[in-house]
Amino acid sequence: MGILPILIVWPMILAIILPFLKARRARGILAYIGAGSLMVLAVVFLLGWLFNGGQTQALYVETEAIDHLMTVGELFLMVLIVVLSIRHRKYPVILLSVGQTLLLLWTEFTMPVEGGAHMLVDGLSMLMCAIVAIIGGFICIYAVGYMKTYHEHHKEYKDRSGFFFSMLFLFLGAMMGLVFSQNLVWLYFFWEITSVVSFLLIGYTRTEEAVHNSFRALWMNLLGGFGFAIAIPLVSSTLHSLQLADVVASGSVLPIALLAFAGLTKSAQLPFSSWLLGAMVAPTPSSALLHSATMVKAGVYLLIRLSPGMHDTMAGILVSLIGGFTFIAASMMAIAQTDAKKVLAFSTVSNLGLIVACAGIGVEETIWAAVLLMIFHAISKSMLFQAVGAVENSIGSRNIERMHGLILRLPKLTYIMGIGIAGMYLAPFGMLISKWVALRSFVDADNVLLVLFLAFGSATTMLYWTKWLTKIISQHKPKEIEKDVTLRDQYLSMGVHAVLMLLLCFLFPIVARYAVDPIINEIFGNVEEVLSMNELTTMAIMLVSVLLIPAIMFLVTRSAKRSYVPIYMSGANMGDNTYFVNSYGEPEHLYLTNWYLRFQFGMRKLMRPCEMIAMAAIVIFICVIIGGAVA
Repeated sequence: MGILPILIVWPMILAIILPFLKARRARGILAYIGAGSLMVLAVVFLLGWLFNGGQTQALYVETEAIDHLMTVGELFLMVLIVVLSIRHRKYPVILLSVGQTLLLLWTEFTMPVEGGAHMLVDGLSMLMCAIVAIIGGFICIYAVGYMKTYHEHHKEYKDRSGFFFSMLFLFLGAMMGLVFSQNLVWLYFFWEITSVVSFLLIGYTRTEEAVHNSFRALWMNLLGGFGFAIAIPLVSSTLHSLQLADVVASGSVLPIALLAFAGLTKSAQLPFSSWLLGAMVAPTPSSALLHSATMVKAGVYLLIRLSPGMHDTMAGILVSLIGGFTFIAASMMAIAQTDAKKVLAFSTVSNLGLIVACAGIGVEETIWAAVLLMIFHAISKSMLFQAVGAVENSIGSRNIERMHGLILRLPKLTYIMGIGIAGMYLAPFGMLISKWVALRSFVDADNVLLVLFLAFGSATTMLYWTKWLTKIISQHKPKEIEKDVTLRDQYLSMGVHAVLMLLLCFLFPIVARYAVDPIINEIFGNVEEVLSMNELTTMAIMLVSVLLIPAIMFLVTRSAKRSYVPIYMSGANMGDNTYFVNSYGEPEHLYLTNWYLRFQFGMRKLMRPCEMIAMAAIVIFICVIIGGAVA
């Protein structure tokens, strides 16, 4: 297991070196090498683990020197937050940071606990390692070309690409540490690094909006971190252990509820969704990283770990209700968005809500669905964010209405975007199979409310994805030829994502049988198959229909010139189906637009009431849980 420390330390070493490389070419080469080597290390580590039987392994019992280094790191993070908060006059953030750091230090120095392993290697941690290394690595490769084009278009922002790449790799290193950590103090340390780094990435442009949104992300994640910090001394004093597995096995409701609260904030569930929506001000690679491979996945990862301990408890009921409510509420608000990145942001919050709801139920079927959702979501969402960023750099906008007829203007990007959108919602793709399994388990659990949330949330999901997909594949003769400025490294990343999505569809039975099923067995013990091999094979055959999407788009592009027919307009059509000559002999612009239902589903209409409902539910359930623990 000598590779495991390298997976954590190597990205952090790169994070230290990259800011000092002023030459763009040298920085890009090092980013390529760093991302490629991280992916190779992860694959070698995974294969070695599989060849050794794929057994669960607990590692690193004696770690006194590393514990002291982490204490220094905690203090450094606290000082950094305090300094930046004073500079920007965000004083409440100081209280959250200082409070939880002092609480953690008090626990470490006054509450000795029994020794135990600090890291755990099993199927779930290895899956997360693969997602972080492969998806995160290709995002870093994509970022090399993207950041060059980004600063050519946005000269008003200072080029701090070295700092940006440093934060990307530091994020990957922290996530590697997080997914393998079994000790709560270690898990908390890496948890806080991801919170601070996401704060720095969101504020990259240093505009007033970026600074405001970055501090909102920081205080919300620190609030969850405070709940995490309270759970640590509570667990230490009652269980005399800091092992996450011991917490789950004990069934201690209050510590599990506090850790679950941290998971809810990190995974951007209502009423904490606004921090992730505000993160859209950052450059696209950071958005892709936050939404797909890291950050929000840390929250659902922790909740999946806690899921057996949440089954049939007040904490589980709270988590499942918040997740289900977030799923439908975010789906409804996504309908009203014209900004492609905001649609992706609401979609992320929505899909995370479904994963959270599955974790809250905490049975074999729901966790099977949650793990599969996590896999498909990571690939689809990373690919879509990258495609949107590339389109924005090419046409100067990420407004969906400006993407009308994109298949005739930027066909390669449209193919990639179409595969990503199809993978998110079209029947019978992997995301929809996971939803079907979740629906079946919600019915089996007699949870009528979650069934309604899933049914109506899926309907609204279909609406906003369909609007976007039909917009980009519609035939619209452009007045001007737009140049595709997407670089080869960007296409490399997006192309690999597209191939991975297709392979997941082709190999769905293998992924389910040899990747997802073993994880369920590790979490719950030996269980019966969630789906039989016959069912999996049938679904795999249906999943091959994913090829129809790029095939249809290709045929549309090839036949566009000969099948293009000018439509009737309120005057003489000027030949492009967008302008006509009116009765005064003057050109008029015909606007064709989707219906976004802003007055019904806009953020101003729904966000505040949804936040109030979710906050009330959390307060009530936490009070009941605390009351039960005291009694």
